[in-house]
Amino acid sequence: MLLEKIKTPGLSHLSYIIGSGGKAAVIDPRRDCECYVDMARAEGLEITHIFETHRNEDLVSGAPILKELTGARVLHGPNAAGAVEYADTAREGDEFDMGQLKIKVLETPGHTDDHLAFVLHDTAYPDGPVGVFTGDALFVGDVGRTDFYPDRKREVAGLLYDSLQKILALGDHVILYPAHGAGSVCGSGMAEREFSTLGHERANNPRLQFESRDAFIDFKVGENHYQPPYFRLMERLNLEGGDAAPRTLRPKRLSLTELGDIDVDHLVDVREPLAFASGHLPGSMNLPVGMISAFAGWFIREGESVALVASNEDQLKAATMHLVRIALDNIVGGYVGVVPAAAQGRMMLTIPMIGSDEVERRLRDDEDGWALLDVRDADERSQGAIEGSQHIYVGELNDRYRELDPGGHYTLMCASGMRATVAAGWLGSKGFERLDVYLGSMGAWRATHN
Repeated sequence: MLLEKIKTPGLSHLSYIIGSGGKAAVIDPRRDCECYVDMARAEGLEITHIFETHRNEDLVSGAPILKELTGARVLHGPNAAGAVEYADTAREGDEFDMGQLKIKVLETPGHTDDHLAFVLHDTAYPDGPVGVFTGDALFVGDVGRTDFYPDRKREVAGLLYDSLQKILALGDHVILYPAHGAGSVCGSGMAEREFSTLGHERANNPRLQFESRDAFIDFKVGENHYQPPYFRLMERLNLEGGDAAPRTLRPKRLSLTELGDIDVDHLVDVREPLAFASGHLPGSMNLPVGMISAFAGWFIREGESVALVASNEDQLKAATMHLVRIALDNIVGGYVGVVPAAAQGRMMLTIPMIGSDEVERRLRDDEDGWALLDVRDADERSQGAIEGSQHIYVGELNDRYRELDPGGHYTLMCASGMRATVAAGWLGSKGFERLDVYLGSMGAWRATHN
């Protein structure tokens, strides 16, 4: 018998493969899906079913690709916003056998209208289910977003509440298998651990502690979530069926001269923020590898070409993989090195770092043409902000940079300085020249202003 979790770094996406009696099923596969075939073959199993909990917004589904590789049947829920062209429709009560294992379908709308949960039974132990694959309805420590239907806010929040009750009714002993872990854009309250039971969540998950359905709905309607533009791309591809990932995930190597001569929509420096700030090529933006999944889809649009700058080969490969998983894979090449541009007569730009004393001085002196720009999200800012600062969420700078004065002087801040450097890099790529970053940002401010 096989039950394995496959975690996708960056996206914090969790997919699963289960199998028994020569058959296997995959739940919520990712785009680069050969790993499931390899795992099944290693166990002597044939993948016969592919189950999708919902139409994903944050990654390209591997279901149509895995179907092509294996001939497996894809099952998707009813009420998707259009026909899922590569899938059959599964409905409440449908059952699927795989040797000693059985999957039963629950319809669990709320996060999306087409959402399903898949309940796992071991037929050798017939007294109830042993696990449930909850997709984006229930996480460890959190529940799913309900902001994808803005004209139906209360309705869909109520649907999620009802779906959660249906899931919890399976029994406290049932093991929870969610589609995401901590760090996903699908929820900010997820626990670091990726294992739990329904009983533990019932007792400890803060989103399951509301005294009434109406209180839950009020909370969900009041949440702040951001939807990067690439969500629309993911939704379309996951109805039509996305193409397979490129076979080669190492972009063409470019020299520094070639990098300077290439015509590209985005020059993306994937090194760490301090390395970028201490020296980067003009026109480049900073998306550190660990932040690509969260922010690339804000700044890079479908089909736009990308060239990468990385410190080493592993960094370049990881950056490419993160972009491929969200279908931003028009990568024309990559440069690997420490960007010795100055030594080759190329101009390099820097982004100065300043501390709390300088920020406080500028606020006190009310410097003409200077602004402290807070790029944290709305929830973070509501919990504390520096008086006199302006606010634009880092992702929304993709378009809202036009509201700012290109000749102005901006200090970027976030919680620590990481997202502030991403924001500064984006503004710099748009021609802003008077930029610096508040090193430590809100964490440093609080440490000196208790």
